[in-house]
Amino acid sequence: MILAASTDLARGQTAFSLAFHICFAVFGVGMPWLLLYTERRWIRTGDPVWLALTRKWARAFAVMFAVGAVSGTVLSFEFGLLWPAFMARYGGALGLSFTLEGFAFFIEAVFIGLYLYGWKRLSPRAHWLTMLPIAVAGTLSTLFIITANAWMNVPRGVREVDGRVVSAEPLAPFLTPATPAQVVHMLLAALMCTGGAVAGVYAVGMLRGRRDAYHCRGLRVGLVTVLACAPLQLIVGDWASRVVAKQQPVKLAAMEALYRTRSHAPLTLGGIYDDVTGEVRHGIEIPDLLSLMTGWSRDHVVTGLAAVPPAERPNALIVHLAFDTMVALGTALVGLSVAVAVVAFRRRRRGVHPAIPIGRGWLFAASATGPASMIAMLAGWEVTEGGRQPWIVYGRMLVTDAVTHSPGLGWAFGGTLLLYLGLSTALVLILRRMATGGPAYETASIAADAVSADALSADAVPADPVPAAREAAPAEPARPAGADR
Repeated sequence: MILAASTDLARGQTAFSLAFHICFAVFGVGMPWLLLYTERRWIRTGDPVWLALTRKWARAFAVMFAVGAVSGTVLSFEFGLLWPAFMARYGGALGLSFTLEGFAFFIEAVFIGLYLYGWKRLSPRAHWLTMLPIAVAGTLSTLFIITANAWMNVPRGVREVDGRVVSAEPLAPFLTPATPAQVVHMLLAALMCTGGAVAGVYAVGMLRGRRDAYHCRGLRVGLVTVLACAPLQLIVGDWASRVVAKQQPVKLAAMEALYRTRSHAPLTLGGIYDDVTGEVRHGIEIPDLLSLMTGWSRDHVVTGLAAVPPAERPNALIVHLAFDTMVALGTALVGLSVAVAVVAFRRRRRGVHPAIPIGRGWLFAASATGPASMIAMLAGWEVTEGGRQPWIVYGRMLVTDAVTHSPGLGWAFGGTLLLYLGLSTALVLILRRMATGGPAYETASIAADAVSADALSADAVPADPVPAAREAAPAEPARPAGADR
């Protein structure tokens, strides 16, 4: 009973910490790449709208980086405090991944300081170049951790004798079959979450009447990012599922709520898995499709949950629900990307500006891309982690064998919740103070612009701010001669 309570508390605290931290880690991956784009556009064009977007996003990125650094530090301590047996046994196998992640984080932190304090001290080109190592290091920092998780799913390169590791390949996390698919899957998820969040912020602003160049460009950058990645994520997701089918067949059975090992296995959409009967209630079965997708043949045999003892089965009810949630939201984003692409193509041919549709219905859909991407990402992590249960290292070490037996886990969990509550409150307050809309020269009313009545439709905004507003605007930061060369 005590062991079960300790396991539940440790799992709950780790799951909460990971879910909280990853919501900020994705911005550490995606936001620097967007900043590279917007600042480069300002350097090349001198357009103050691009500068305004860059300055605003840079401040928001700095705040989220600080919160992510705190939550990531807490998570790193939890590995040793909550799972000491796991770290003692397999720490050597994962040491290189964690070490490289630490170096990448320090590089990112150093160059963030240079970027934030270099606006008036560096030339535009030098300032822009300081963002490049931030983007690369931020991406690698997260992806190095993904390699460790991929190794936990498909352990390779470790030799054990009587439950003790006697040799471990330093590059084992990078060479496991699960690493390539998981790394690419997470990279695309991070870009989608970042793009969706940016698109959502500016879509809401436009729904409130701020239909200016500043909001339109912010919406365009974010929406193109999330919608361009969505079809690619569908392909990579299929790749990752095939790796799971080959390396973790029981996880696939939980994802698809398949109880009995069989050929002609159906693909089940939705429904509620009944652990007692092994059936799915209210689901939609597509005959033979799971066998076709995993083995390219209806006669392909797919492993079911019944192939392993009940104690070694993951919670198929939760895993199947999470998998369906991820797939449904991803499919919706793919559908939206196709619809936006078709409409944008037609509008561009007619010469309508902007090409991306910005009617109220489209803006509502754009505002949902951020929450949809984030929920899909969290659901995907539940599939990854929940589908591996009850193993902390698949097929080698059980969660119950890795957890700490120290008392006071409830107090530690409570303290972690209070810390994250404080961080969340501070973040919301800071971001709300930063949400001041665009600068004066970007927020002029469409009604004041000297455009024809045809341009004042629900799907049109002026290409530039009004002349009067531009004349009243403060001077933009000067660019040195030769900045575009």
